[in-house]
Amino acid sequence: MERFINREWELNSLAEQYDAIGASFVIIYGRRRVGKTTLIHQFIKDKPSLYFLASQESEEENRKDFTKRLAIFTGNKRDETAVHNNWYDVFDIFAEHKCNTKKILVIDEFPYLTNANPAFPSIMQKVWDTVLQYGNIMLILCGSLIHMMEKLTLNYGSPLYGRRTGQLRMSQIDYQHYCEFFQKTTYKNLIEHYSITGGIPKYIELFKGNEELFIKIEKQILSRSSLLYEEPEYLLRNEVDEIGSYLSIIKSIASGNRRLSKISADIKVKQTSLPKYLKTLIELDIIEREVPITESNPEHRKTSLYQIKDNFLRFNYRFVYPERARLELGQTKVVLDKIKENFIDNHVSFIYENVCRSELWKFNKEGILNFSKLGRWWNSKEEIDIVALDDNSKTIIFAECKYRSKSIDIDVFYELLRKKEVVPWNNEDRTEIFVLFSINGFSSKLITLKKERNDLILIGGEGKIH
Repeated sequence: MERFINREWELNSLAEQYDAIGASFVIIYGRRRVGKTTLIHQFIKDKPSLYFLASQESEEENRKDFTKRLAIFTGNKRDETAVHNNWYDVFDIFAEHKCNTKKILVIDEFPYLTNANPAFPSIMQKVWDTVLQYGNIMLILCGSLIHMMEKLTLNYGSPLYGRRTGQLRMSQIDYQHYCEFFQKTTYKNLIEHYSITGGIPKYIELFKGNEELFIKIEKQILSRSSLLYEEPEYLLRNEVDEIGSYLSIIKSIASGNRRLSKISADIKVKQTSLPKYLKTLIELDIIEREVPITESNPEHRKTSLYQIKDNFLRFNYRFVYPERARLELGQTKVVLDKIKENFIDNHVSFIYENVCRSELWKFNKEGILNFSKLGRWWNSKEEIDIVALDDNSKTIIFAECKYRSKSIDIDVFYELLRKKEVVPWNNEDRTEIFVLFSINGFSSKLITLKKERNDLILIGGEGKIH
């Protein structure tokens, strides 16, 4: 049995809803494979509950299946073959069943029921308004189609709008919990695995084991029969129209075109046509828009950058999607060799920056460092991997992240000293701290310099401060 890792905040949120007086109505949504169903099963395992997974079959077939599960829940197995011509009857049976504590009704993949019957949200509204909200009941509606879940349950135009007592949009598991999935492995190996799977539990499970990473990539991603071969397109197919336009934009960003003008030139689409696609991709947690961390008015900054937010999708659209023709012809070895040549410099080194951000937030939580916001900084000529700010203490932290095969030397620090001079933030009255991350350690000169400077922090290949 797999261990249940992290999700303390989500479990506590559900527990608060369950412990509240009266009925509760919670919406849980997020991209597929992020762990929604696992979270639900973990939460309901010791509570009276009816879990129903909707299917893409007809409404009648879904109602039959619900009826069977309802009969098992109530203990009246003779009712498994009962025929109900409407949903109100089956929900009435659930509401009237007596339990010693609050009972839970889970409808997973809720959008499938709406596909079968577009009026189903109105049915659920009536059921909630007339029956469920008056019982000692917790209703959970769950779904993987983000836009549809928002439209069906959260948006103003939905019949269910205003009924929920809580909602959870589930995101990936933070890197700080990643090591809990793996036993007895190196820090470097963790980062390289994380650069592929990100914090998606299903992907992590597929990449567990003692095989060499590139063998796992070949089996789990490059093989045409693998679970993840079609995954990137599937994630988009049920969320958007014009899937070709979205794929072109993602591929362009993955190849290094991060400005609006460069994306436009690369895919031969007018800049004015791109924002609606980019907005949708941001809402789906596929890409993110970045502005320099010191920007005081980020929403209106025109020179923003876009990057793929999801590690698996970044890897796929950088290395796999452009090579689909070769993979379809069975030329897996050719594609894998190209990945090996560019994996560290063109992928892991960038993901390492995100790992370092996570490490800094951990040190911030532990009180070792003090800041309120963190991000990248750049102008037309210079770029700094990480800058963290604290307005109250006027502290600014400059950090560089190096995923290299050799230890880094003193020149990296002096280069950071040079670049920090052009960062426009409380320049006359600020406390400066410098942090260097290196996966393969530091030169003796740099370690000696650190002993002489209280404003320099070195964080090595195990995520520990030297």
